[in-house]
Amino acid sequence: MTREERQLREAIIAKCRWMNASGLNQGTSGNISARYKDRMLITPSATPYDSMKPEMIASMPLEGDYGAWEGPLQPSTEWRFHLDITRARPDVGAIVHTHSTYATVLAIARKPIPACHYMMAAFGGTEIRCAGYARYGTKELSDHAITALEGRNGCLLANHGMIALGANLDKAMWLAVELETIARQYYLSLALDSRVILTDEEIADTAKGFSTYGLQAPKPNKARATAKAAPRRAEKRRSSKR
Repeated sequence: MTREERQLREAIIAKCRWMNASGLNQGTSGNISARYKDRMLITPSATPYDSMKPEMIASMPLEGDYGAWEGPLQPSTEWRFHLDITRARPDVGAIVHTHSTYATVLAIARKPIPACHYMMAAFGGTEIRCAGYARYGTKELSDHAITALEGRNGCLLANHGMIALGANLDKAMWLAVELETIARQYYLSLALDSRVILTDEEIADTAKGFSTYGLQAPKPNKARATAKAAPRRAEKRRSSKR
């Protein structure tokens, strides 16, 4: 195991412990996976997070023998939708699945979440869909999840819980928190006589604003680059006159 892989395994365990401590999940009901090169690392089945060690994380190939795994413990029973999503979505580097309370309440009611808040734009559309019901751990559930996640970074699972996707572990967990927050806000708004749902245009405008939201990659300073280049050009001219 490389140092890089071990660090990723440790990060998966840290996220599992955090989501339980924060109330986003309970017991071993949730699971987390992350892409590592040509494999997927996923939490083992029915293993308490507090006793989980990096070596216990299961490793599954993204290509080849479907369902093959390496490690001392079996992968989570939900490995199918983790693997299928990772294989189908090159943009996804990590997946968080939880049974968070409000998302699950709406999933029990089979209620998709409309654009009740502008943060819906972070999920890639104007609605969080609710995937159809199938027993946990089945290929049928995975197929339902893939359909509900088309063009989205999150969905509900009927009578089950939720899934959040991200380019990395931090982003996947951030969206899991956002999804539960929006679910709670929408659930509470249902107690009111009226709600205002944002339009497609308003969500699209928010999505456009997200391109400059938060920490951005530094852009080259044209003036600074020109200043640095000036001495080199002057030296080049002097050399040509010698």
